[in-house]
Amino acid sequence: MGGHNSGDHKGHPYVRNLIGSSKNQRLENNGHLSPKPIRKRKINQVGLTLMVTQIEYSHPLNSFVMNRLPLFVIFSLAFLPATFSQITDPKATEVWSPEPRVVTPGTGALPPSDAMVLLDGTHLKEWMSAKDSSAAAWTLQDGAATVKPAAGDIMTRRTFGDVQLHLEFREPTVVKGEGQGRGNSGIFLQGRYELQVLDCYQNRTYSNGQTGSIYKQSIPLVNACRKPGEWQTYDIMFTAPRFNKDSILTAPARITVLHNGVVVQLNTEIKGTTEYIGLPKNMAHGKGPLKLQDHGDLVSYRNIWVREL
Repeated sequence: MGGHNSGDHKGHPYVRNLIGSSKNQRLENNGHLSPKPIRKRKINQVGLTLMVTQIEYSHPLNSFVMNRLPLFVIFSLAFLPATFSQITDPKATEVWSPEPRVVTPGTGALPPSDAMVLLDGTHLKEWMSAKDSSAAAWTLQDGAATVKPAAGDIMTRRTFGDVQLHLEFREPTVVKGEGQGRGNSGIFLQGRYELQVLDCYQNRTYSNGQTGSIYKQSIPLVNACRKPGEWQTYDIMFTAPRFNKDSILTAPARITVLHNGVVVQLNTEIKGTTEYIGLPKNMAHGKGPLKLQDHGDLVSYRNIWVREL
């Protein structure tokens, strides 16, 4: 039969083909051939990257014949940054859902429609003593609540997390004392983080303790104080700190403050509790009350409302 040696298969065309392809394939598992190395190519169409992978398998049909079966697999589709520059229809980038709810803005001294009024000057039902939770004992007169010296701090019965807070305060008309001894009070967010209230109109004190400061932490950007006896405003955006399940701080509190319409704190990090002596502390906590400080001076408050964020 043509002198072919049946014991020598190297001359067989299928075997030659097998040997010739050994650079790209390896023989294993009783003659089955593993896949050839993956070949990839990219096709750019309309801002998309199409990763096409060709995997060639050698499939044994009989003891000699090896037919290669190509298999094309789409590996991935991914948007390129160029996609956005190629969008021509303005509707493609319109987002219609969710739709923001409607809030009616307040006019004058009136709060927005979704605000919770904490002090409107007619009662102190939303407040209690910070010392023993008894009824708030500050003086309520002419639509405002005024510190009653030695009555102690007052705080809200409700607790809050992230908030938008508005309030108005007035320093005593009769000026007495200097530095920290003139018209001193404070607003404690979550009962821990003090935004200073002080008569700093032509009254010098340490910078991180003046009106608009996060007490003993952050100096206000400017001094925007009005004269004693004039009503002043604070508009506050506060983000509460976050703690994990192990009571570890994962995100500090942050605050933005407008004093009489002027930015004095801008997304300022609150480093922890505002201590008179010592460094800030970060003990895990949840929501907390709003607290107003009795520092012995006749500071008045009115028109306090809050929006939970």
